Amino acid sequence: MFNIGFEELILILLVAFVIVGPKDLPKVARAIGRFVKMLKQMYEDFKEETGLDETINEFQDASRDLSNTLRDADPRRELREVQRDAQKVIKEAEKEVKSDK
Repeated sequence: MFNIGFEELILILLVAFVIVGPKDLPKVARAIGRFVKMLKQMYEDFKEETGLDETINEFQDASRDLSNTLRDADPRRELREVQRDAQKVIKEAEKEVKSDK
């Protein structure tokens, strides 16, 4: 969530240990944990009340639909097939011309 690596976590814990002290560190850690839990709950409530999740899902669905439509409308695949067919016809015609000579 916060993109904190192991080294940063150790540094934060050492600084907290020095500032708060070993006696009050568990109390502070619990308070921070409760605060983070409360923030997550508030964020979830906000998303639920505003319909943010539904809007995000609708945008993702629209994006997938648009990608599928663009992929279906792309003429390159059909052009490759036509090119392969044309090359086959040309090769067959060349073989016939060589066999006639």
